[in-house]
Amino acid sequence: MVVVTVLAALAAISLVAAAHWYLWRRLVRDTTSPGGLARRLGTVAVVVLPLLSVGAVASGRSGMPFWAQQTLAWPGFLWLAALLYLLLALLVGEAVRPLLRRLLERRDASGAADAPAGAEVPAGAEVPAEAVARTPVGAGPGTGSGTGPGARPDTDTSDGRPDLPEPSAPATSPASAPAPAVAPGPGPGPSRRLFVSRVVGGAAATAALATVGYGTYGVLRGPRVKRVTVPLAKLARGAHGFRIAVVSDIHLGPILGRAHTQRIVDTINSTQPDLIAVVGDLVDGSVEDLGPAAEPLAGLKARHGSFFVTGNHEYFSGADAWVDHVRELGLRPLENERVEIPGFDLAGVNDVAGESEGAGPDFAKALDDRDRTRASVLLAHQPVVIDDAVRYGVDLQLSGHTHGGQLWPGNLLAGLANPTVAGLERYGDTQLYVSRGAGAWGPPVRVGAPSDITLVELASRQA
Repeated sequence: MVVVTVLAALAAISLVAAAHWYLWRRLVRDTTSPGGLARRLGTVAVVVLPLLSVGAVASGRSGMPFWAQQTLAWPGFLWLAALLYLLLALLVGEAVRPLLRRLLERRDASGAADAPAGAEVPAGAEVPAEAVARTPVGAGPGTGSGTGPGARPDTDTSDGRPDLPEPSAPATSPASAPAPAVAPGPGPGPSRRLFVSRVVGGAAATAALATVGYGTYGVLRGPRVKRVTVPLAKLARGAHGFRIAVVSDIHLGPILGRAHTQRIVDTINSTQPDLIAVVGDLVDGSVEDLGPAAEPLAGLKARHGSFFVTGNHEYFSGADAWVDHVRELGLRPLENERVEIPGFDLAGVNDVAGESEGAGPDFAKALDDRDRTRASVLLAHQPVVIDDAVRYGVDLQLSGHTHGGQLWPGNLLAGLANPTVAGLERYGDTQLYVSRGAGAWGPPVRVGAPSDITLVELASRQA
């Protein structure tokens, strides 16, 4: 087991090193002059930024002071997102690079071939050999034969003296000729390669940074409300239109703090829900560090109260302490238990990560002795427990955990590990709804997976 862990760690380090070497080659070496300030600064950045990322990831698990975690988190995590999109953009640039070089070669060749006789050729343009005028050796003023200026006649003049050529201005040597105006542009060989590298590298950096910037704005702006209607066959007529505000994956931590919590609370309260369900991954840190950031949760308002189930990150952060703390804030933890709500049963199970602490999900305890004629709604952080929900006759499971992939193309990877990445799907007689979450883990960036708070409206088929 230890050997496998070491090999996996070495493979990960090798992959990260290779990615940064490729990044350095394309964005630093290929676009700067050897020994120049730009190359030195770029090289330092490519070494320091990954070290900050490692520090940001490791700081939370190492017991580092919270102020140090906050210091490392912003540059370290943002660099991870920037690295992803820089690599993707540069890989696209690999296909563009030869096309751009070929386009420049054709432009230069065409410009040289079409230039009129005597016209100046732009600096760096390639001139075909056949387009170069060849002058015979010794040709010039005062030489040759014929009747043109400077030509020597075949006969003498009337006075018997030979006709001498007219004096002419001294020829100007190429060295003394004034330099012609040249059009700026990439020259052949290294100049053209440098131009292409700078264009492709600049475009890749611009696209990557713009993507990360927009994704960061989406997280810091706060989640938007998504509305979904879910019909349940067993739902009592009196519960028709019952509204549950579902929020998951808030991920309070070194980056997202009290202001983020307050935005979420304000958004939830604005929907005037009947019940609030917080389905795990509330925090990334201890109660000591993040207790103040979670305090706005005490302001949640709903007729039938607010409920909470653990996510896997709670078990990295001290689950027992957080369960006690959210109870103090007015939320009711559902630890493998069930409550009766007018018109349906609401159940909650611990996250599967709790199995390592002997506190995993217990579906029998939460659901085994219930009245099967009543509709049931289950709060479970991870969608992967849907098979258990089907086995126990749950009508609707509400989950999070996936973040909708958070960073495209992460949704493809999330789809390999989860039955549903986001949205509503049916599994037998059970429906599963997965929220994209209201926060972000690691980089405070979302691309292609906007954060949300979902207002689930239950519909009775008896109504």
